[in-house]
Amino acid sequence: MTQQTSPTPPQTLLLVDDEPSILSALRRLFRPCGYRILTSESGAGGLELLAKEDVDLVISDMRMPEMDGAQFLEQVRTGWPRIIRVLLTGYADITSTVNAINKGEIYRYVSKPWDDHDIVLMVRDALQSQRLRSENARLLALTQDQNEELKALNSSLEARVQERTAELEQVNGFLNLANDTLKQSFLVSIKVFSTLLELREGSAGGHARRVADLSRKLAIQLELDAKAQQDIFIAGLLHDIGKIGFSDAMFAKPVPKLSSEELSRYRKHSIAGASALLPLADLKNAADLIRAHHERFDGQGFPDALQGLGIPLGARILAVANDYDGLQIGTLSERRFTADDARMLLVKSRGKRYCPTVVDALVELLGRPRDEAGQEKEVPVDQLKIGMVLARDLLARDGALLLATDYVLDATLVREIQAYAKRESLPLVLHVRNHSKQR
Repeated sequence: MTQQTSPTPPQTLLLVDDEPSILSALRRLFRPCGYRILTSESGAGGLELLAKEDVDLVISDMRMPEMDGAQFLEQVRTGWPRIIRVLLTGYADITSTVNAINKGEIYRYVSKPWDDHDIVLMVRDALQSQRLRSENARLLALTQDQNEELKALNSSLEARVQERTAELEQVNGFLNLANDTLKQSFLVSIKVFSTLLELREGSAGGHARRVADLSRKLAIQLELDAKAQQDIFIAGLLHDIGKIGFSDAMFAKPVPKLSSEELSRYRKHSIAGASALLPLADLKNAADLIRAHHERFDGQGFPDALQGLGIPLGARILAVANDYDGLQIGTLSERRFTADDARMLLVKSRGKRYCPTVVDALVELLGRPRDEAGQEKEVPVDQLKIGMVLARDLLARDGALLLATDYVLDATLVREIQAYAKRESLPLVLHVRNHSKQR
């Protein structure tokens, strides 16, 4: 039985201007967009509404009696910092505009007369970014709550050590692994964000993980340092996070089948994805790669028309990995290509769409025969051996991460995994590869 989900409530705009005609024009402009619209003819009235109503974005005129737009938006920032603030100005008062930017920390200022299309797109993009940031904050809070729950569980287990010693040895082993994972909650949170999009991708599910894995392999092939490899891997996991607001119909279409309006929105998803990561300083490099992963080597890409070596190397790597997988799963074309055909298409576009160095690295990587000892294989839990390496994340029944990819199994881990499978009555089959000779 399909679970019914409640519809998302409309986002609310507050329009503040002392001229009723301006308010009427803005109300007519935004009403078809489905927003809930509030209006006020003064800054004081706007503050009263904010005290009573849940507002997502404020558009305020600059020149108003008693309290101008800069003063009003400064109070909005102080009292309601979450609200997006936009300044509407109809005169060339640089000092007032600078004050609004500095004190009110506005998102954007718009000059009168405005362009209807531009202001509608600006508001839509701002609200979409706000929703992504809110979801980001919610997921981070969820991770912290789970951390506290695990700590509380640890404390309660310690009180039962005398009573259930044997079981606690097994559970504590996984709790220690969980604590190690919590130290890496940064990466775990990123995987959660990526999974949100995977839930909507249908037949394309797993695309983000495949792109991330291939991008990291290409970074290693090109001898990038460990930090660059991690940034590229994270960018691969999150490169499509800007699509999270796409409709189901858009997800189901390959790019050539998108309408002009859908294509316009599609061409903004790399900007939306990068903007969503701006609150996280540690993701600055990954955000830059996400923004540029649809740039082309010949300068014909988007959103910034970067060219050649002006495109970050990580973004050039991401573009190759993304299109290699996209051609095979049917997101870039009305037909699905085989791996060999996808590789040939990338080679034909070498030096045009794609960086020659990265394409050459892909060809070398895919063409290199695999060492038999490094191949991934499925192994039942009772046949695990010391020295095997996890080729995929090991997840609990509820989806919680127990062990991350690339963990090397020692005697203790093998015992604990087998005991866990027996206790939970799980017929576990793990994806592993043998320990590399270079390790």
